Amino acid sequence: MGASFVAHVLFLLWFFATTFSFFLKAESNVSCNEKDKQALLNFKQCLSDPQMLSSWSDQEDCSKWGGVVYDNKTGRVTELHLNEHIGQVTGLSEIRGSLLQLEHLNYLDLSRNDFNCTPIPTFLGSMASLTHLDLSYSNFSGHIPHQLGNLSNLRYLDLEGNYYLYADNFHWMSNLSSIQYLDFSRSKHQSEVGWLHIMSTFPSLSTLIAYECELVNLNPFLGFVNFTSLQHLDLTDNLFNHEIPNWFSNLTTSLLYLDLSRNFLRGEIPPSIFNSLKLKSLDLHSNKLIGKIPESLGQLKHLTDLGLDNNSFSGPIPSSIGNLSSLLGLYLSHNQLNGAIPKTLGLLSNLSDLDVANNFLTGTVDEEHFAKLSNLYDLDISYTHLFFNVKSNWVPPFQLHHITMSSCKIGPNFPMWLKTQRFVEVLDLSKSEIADKAPGWFWNWTSNIERIDLSDNQIEGDVSDIVLNSPIINLRSNHFKGQMPQLSTKVMELHLANNSFSGPISSFMCQKVNIYIDLRVLDVSNNLLTGALPHCWEYWQSLTHLDLGSNDISGRIPYSMGSLVALQSLHLQNNRISGDIPSSLKKCSDLSLIDIGENPLSGAIPPWIGEMTSLTILRLSSNGFKGHIPLQICQLSSLIVLDLANNSLSGHIPTCLKNISAMTIPTPRFEDQYSYKMEADYGSYGTYHENLKLVPKGMELEYEENLAFVKIIDLSSNKLSGSIPSEISVLSELCFLNLSRNQLIGKIPKKIGIMKKLESIDLSQNHLSGEIPLSLSSLTFLSHLNLSYNNLSGKIPLGTQLQTFDALSYIGNPQLCGNPLPRNCTIGEEYQNRTPIGKTEEDSNNSNFYIGMGVGFAVGFWAVCGVLFFNRTWRHAYFKFFDDVKDWVYVTIVLNVNWLLEKLRSCHL
Repeated sequence: MGASFVAHVLFLLWFFATTFSFFLKAESNVSCNEKDKQALLNFKQCLSDPQMLSSWSDQEDCSKWGGVVYDNKTGRVTELHLNEHIGQVTGLSEIRGSLLQLEHLNYLDLSRNDFNCTPIPTFLGSMASLTHLDLSYSNFSGHIPHQLGNLSNLRYLDLEGNYYLYADNFHWMSNLSSIQYLDFSRSKHQSEVGWLHIMSTFPSLSTLIAYECELVNLNPFLGFVNFTSLQHLDLTDNLFNHEIPNWFSNLTTSLLYLDLSRNFLRGEIPPSIFNSLKLKSLDLHSNKLIGKIPESLGQLKHLTDLGLDNNSFSGPIPSSIGNLSSLLGLYLSHNQLNGAIPKTLGLLSNLSDLDVANNFLTGTVDEEHFAKLSNLYDLDISYTHLFFNVKSNWVPPFQLHHITMSSCKIGPNFPMWLKTQRFVEVLDLSKSEIADKAPGWFWNWTSNIERIDLSDNQIEGDVSDIVLNSPIINLRSNHFKGQMPQLSTKVMELHLANNSFSGPISSFMCQKVNIYIDLRVLDVSNNLLTGALPHCWEYWQSLTHLDLGSNDISGRIPYSMGSLVALQSLHLQNNRISGDIPSSLKKCSDLSLIDIGENPLSGAIPPWIGEMTSLTILRLSSNGFKGHIPLQICQLSSLIVLDLANNSLSGHIPTCLKNISAMTIPTPRFEDQYSYKMEADYGSYGTYHENLKLVPKGMELEYEENLAFVKIIDLSSNKLSGSIPSEISVLSELCFLNLSRNQLIGKIPKKIGIMKKLESIDLSQNHLSGEIPLSLSSLTFLSHLNLSYNNLSGKIPLGTQLQTFDALSYIGNPQLCGNPLPRNCTIGEEYQNRTPIGKTEEDSNNSNFYIGMGVGFAVGFWAVCGVLFFNRTWRHAYFKFFDDVKDWVYVTIVLNVNWLLEKLRSCHL
């Protein structure tokens, strides 16, 4: 009986389960609504490339179409996920009818497509069922249509990345009462000032993202903002130029993420922000904030990221930072923090990124600071005054990937703890006072490191048998010796300058191990390399920057150097290279810098150099070049440095130098033309700065990061003759002009004073004559002047500038007088070149103009009056004409007055 009952129960359960599953299956097989299907097919036909939705076929049910979600109970389409699926869209008018037929659509994602800079279609505001609308990065333009405000059910709106989109106002948003997520980043809303008031009226808004929107006002004087649900606020990269408002105190109970970075916010951080106890991320980097970081920071126990870098915070790092047990990233670099790093920092067991670089921190960093930092990934304590003092047998608890300790004291001993780090990608120990031999294990240990910088130390070692493997290697300014090391194919940038490497340069360049590598930058300047330049340059065609300067290299420049077609800068200065410049170099059309000064090169400067239109720096000084300066040099319109000093050049200074437009156009303020970032698969870790030695003010100076702002012409110590061309005054942006020690005659150009940027003028040891131009006294930037040993005469012009130089600037001109020379001027000399203080040559030109005008008036006056005086007939006709004019004027006035009076009387009647 019991068994039979159980059997019946099991049968009934099976029956009901089978029946229920049948109905479920039947229910799930509801096909896509035919009306919606046709609407979607019409939508597809509106696309410029319908094949992008190839799964949308009339033969298939739309439930199987990509990007389509439908309700399996009703068969109606509810969601369209078409991000990056439809390509370029042009037929918006046709799309309108298609989408409006999808009456149950609540989710529409058209992001990352190309709507060809058309406005956002207004019909979207009629799709009342929408709760999710994503139009980000879709190349819409124009103003945001107010019709979107009709979508009262909308909870998610993303308009990010439509760069030509703007809002004339945000009042239309006031009806979006259900909005929870709002992102209108990377569109322009600079004219909108009431945005904050509108946003604060949304009771459910939890995420507001508006970075790069040109917003200008956070209403700092507003006392209260009703963001009751706001958790994520990102206002990065806007134009806020005021203090952080106090209304942030209203967000302390809900806010989780706050990003106000890259604005112009100033003042101190409001204390209320540190009462936001739920805060997980606080990013205020790249503002103008000041004051101390308060101890109350330790209350934010849920904080995972703290970005206060690139501000002006001062004082010590608070010891309460050890309470931030959830902290992953701590970024305090580029401030004015001082004092020691608190040892409580060592309690942050979750910390992965620690960046305190570029501060005034002092004291010792030892093992205790890293006691529990087992997850540390990135350590940057560079450009501080810290002393990294750990035991030689210290085994750190972490495995670092980035080690940046430039300009910290680590030495004198080589840091042996590095051997324990197995995953290092970047190692920067430059300027760290290491004075030790690199241990044998070190070079094998570095084989997988992407960037190594040990420059500006006193590290010793012979690397002749070492194979360097890192893409970017900087060992400059150390005590390395021996022959050049071998390179792997991974090396892209190699800096070995200022060491003691020796041996023939050809043994390095032409050995089979080193050929066919992808080296871009090779700097081995200021070493002891010898021998002739090799002939195997065809194996180094990836080179963009080559510096072999200040060695003992001899021979001629080989013709094969023309195969370096990617070369942008060539330094061969201060060697023993002879012969002429080979014509093959003109194949290097990208060359912007040529420095082959201080060599015994000879011959003429080749005219084809004018074909190298990319050239901006040409330094051929201290060679044996002869002949004339080729006129083709004037075709180098981008030239900013022309240094041909200390040669045997003859002839005249070309008047066409005025065509060098780079010396007439201001250099952009932030131009960094001579710094090159080295891009690779691992990122842009390397930066190469060009350097050049010039003699701008009578002494040799080395230019590096400021090279782009130097504009100089140096033709000194040659055999140039003729006069200084007056056309040179057109070069209004020229900073340094040196024409000394030549055979120039004539006068100094009168308009030299319009070259307002001149800082240095050296015209000494020539045969110049005449007076010093008055306009020279108006050069306010002039700090170096040498006119000595010429035949100048007259009085030194008075002004605020020329009397500040000592007598040596004018010595050797017997006929010159006046302050600062001891020879006083005679009365005749005083009046010969006299001008009031502050006057210039332009004032003298104005005086000549007024004198000429007076003479002209007198001549014209007597030419007319004299004729009338001596010719009676003309005189009578002249006065009769004026009598007739007088009578006509009188009659006209009387008639018009009478007419006006009659008019007024009729109006009164």
